[in-house]
Amino acid sequence: MSSAMPPYPPNPSAPQWGMQHPTAHSPAPLPPGKPSRRKAWLTHGAVGVVALFLGTAAGGGGAEADGNSVPAPAATVTATAKAAAPAPTVTVTATKTVTAKPPKPKGPATSVAGDGEYLVGTDMKAGTYRTAGPDGSLCYWERAKDSTGDFDSIIANNNLQGSGRVTVRKGEVFKTTGCQKWAKVG
Repeated sequence: MSSAMPPYPPNPSAPQWGMQHPTAHSPAPLPPGKPSRRKAWLTHGAVGVVALFLGTAAGGGGAEADGNSVPAPAATVTATAKAAAPAPTVTVTATKTVTAKPPKPKGPATSVAGDGEYLVGTDMKAGTYRTAGPDGSLCYWERAKDSTGDFDSIIANNNLQGSGRVTVRKGEVFKTTGCQKWAKVG
């Protein structure tokens, strides 16, 4: 005799393995071909663990080297620097102060040195000149008709021991010796 038990008919109210109770509140069944979230997490997690083990086994996983391993490539760091703007161009402006010289009087001079021979109208202006007197011991002046030096060409002359004046006319020659500067006063 066999002690096998006869098969029981399935109990529709008893939960089956992998099935939920019909009265339980559960979400609507997923459309065919789309896995559940739980199944997706389990699948991805399992793939990740397997990849971790394979990566550790392939890389040696330990501190011992077998001599055939290839060193890992060195890390490369690339730094990007912002270029500095060029310095502005500097322009230097130099300023020079120039003192203007008084304009040279047009025509003959209005003063003459104490020694010399001057043509009135060309070398000196016609008019009255004054001197402070001798530059040393003697001051001589002479008005002449020409520059020949002849005694007959002398118009007037004098020896001064102090200050003095003389009036000269255009075309005459004025000679002075040992006197201080002569300046036009009139």
